[in-house]
Amino acid sequence: MPPPQQFDTLVLGAGAAGLFCAAQAGQRRRRVAVVEHNPLPGRKILISGGGRANFTNLHSEPSRYLSANPHFAKSALARFTPKHFLELVERYNIAWHEKTLGQLFCDRSAQQILDMLLAECERGKVKLLTSTTLLQVEHSTKGFCVETSRGALEAPTLVVATGGLSIPKMGATGFGYELAKQFGLAMEPTRPALVPLVFNPEEATLFGGLSGISTSVIASAGGGKQQGKFAEKMLITHRGLSGPAILQASSYWQQGGAVDVDFAPDQEILAPLLAPKARRDRAVLTLALRALLPQRLAERLSNAAPPGGWTNSALEAYEQQLHRWQFHPAGTEGYEKAEVTSGGVSTRELDSQTMQSRKIQGLFFIGEVVDVTGQLGGFNFQWAWASAHAAAQAL
Repeated sequence: MPPPQQFDTLVLGAGAAGLFCAAQAGQRRRRVAVVEHNPLPGRKILISGGGRANFTNLHSEPSRYLSANPHFAKSALARFTPKHFLELVERYNIAWHEKTLGQLFCDRSAQQILDMLLAECERGKVKLLTSTTLLQVEHSTKGFCVETSRGALEAPTLVVATGGLSIPKMGATGFGYELAKQFGLAMEPTRPALVPLVFNPEEATLFGGLSGISTSVIASAGGGKQQGKFAEKMLITHRGLSGPAILQASSYWQQGGAVDVDFAPDQEILAPLLAPKARRDRAVLTLALRALLPQRLAERLSNAAPPGGWTNSALEAYEQQLHRWQFHPAGTEGYEKAEVTSGGVSTRELDSQTMQSRKIQGLFFIGEVVDVTGQLGGFNFQWAWASAHAAAQAL
């Protein structure tokens, strides 16, 4: 059996965080190897942003992130900002554009971001080991020994960037979580986030057949400091609700809780019925709803869920209901459709400036595997870059 290959740093996972951390550490003259079980690196990068990589968001404040410790992300995000990553993108002459709400995308292809990261790794002389299965990780006074399908690797420092459980068809596994548990680190419960929600049976009956309808709403979920409220599009699917507003709210929704939807923000929907001497019947109600909502949705609400009567108080109560329609999802569409995983390695276990374990020197966790979950729109990429940068500076 050949002796273990020696490195200064081993990085587990060749996604956004792993590649960026390896590249930066390599350019600081560290001997770095990246271990990836997929045959190709960066698979989730390539499918992100509809194939154009929503690679950051200009508004990446800590308030845009969910964590058991809302202050944990502040240090890393402050030290590596969207401007810093954009400078790298422009250095590679990658054309980009801003969409709504500060979201930055490649003009052409997400492949450009992956190619840039691989070029940065090459600059740092990083050794990239793809199609390599992780078998075992051991820790001793000398550092870390990683047994792989290609033999053993040793290094005094180990960076875990294996991501979460979302999109298993892209190769996602819970390896990073199991490794954290192996080393005695606490975990926050994991669940799918930025994920479509599934109707309960009653809602499925009421909204069935409306698949494909999209409308602008305000969706909110959660409570207290863990509450999210989002003014974006909602999409009705054959199974439930999706679209940006719902995906955002899903990260704050807990099983058994409600998602509140304002069908017509800042609009008085029933004003035509409440006007002096106005007609009050199903036909006028339908017209009022159709003025602000997609036709099929308006007709369904009018016919299947009308007000409890035509009095002022009944119509005012219905107006309030339309501005706070409560959905009680049966669940989510799971990790298969989730963009990210909420929860993960507890931030109590990590130094917020370096991402290093407080218990085990030389052990780092970065990216999605950590209990820091960004909102939709490039925030999770920015956390990948920022946490990777924080760790690389400490290697």
